[in-house]
Amino acid sequence: MAKRPSARTTAAATPPLEAHLGFWLRFVSNHVSQRFRQQLEAQGVTVTEWVALRTLLALGEGSHASLIDALGMTKGAASKVISRLEEKGLAQRQRVDGNAREQLLVLTARGRALVPRLAKLADANDEHFFGHLPASEREALVAAMQALVQHHQLKQIPSQ
Repeated sequence: MAKRPSARTTAAATPPLEAHLGFWLRFVSNHVSQRFRQQLEAQGVTVTEWVALRTLLALGEGSHASLIDALGMTKGAASKVISRLEEKGLAQRQRVDGNAREQLLVLTARGRALVPRLAKLADANDEHFFGHLPASEREALVAAMQALVQHHQLKQIPSQ
């Protein structure tokens, strides 16, 4: 009968958490995301709402389907976000040519005014965490992340 390795032997042969690139990505990501989430919440917006607002600004106007595609959300999740944005007066649904079944989503004036302010928070958050890095290192880090996204064909935008 084969001898089972002891817990001590197994632990010694197993690399520590810090040996994994994924550990460091998650470690940094959690801190970057948490700080930004707190800043957004102080403005009365969740991360998911921020992503939807920014996406709607880029789209100009969009259907539920275009927002769902852009965000990688389910129809139900997107509807909840849209409803919250409407309740906050940041977005609205508009009927297309009086057709009750077809609606476009647009930012309200208040929503359009809020997005640049929130974008400044995102910029400041990036600067807080990555501003000490030389531009070449920041560019290399972005390029590495983009290469991973492309290689693994990652589609879903982080929204939480």
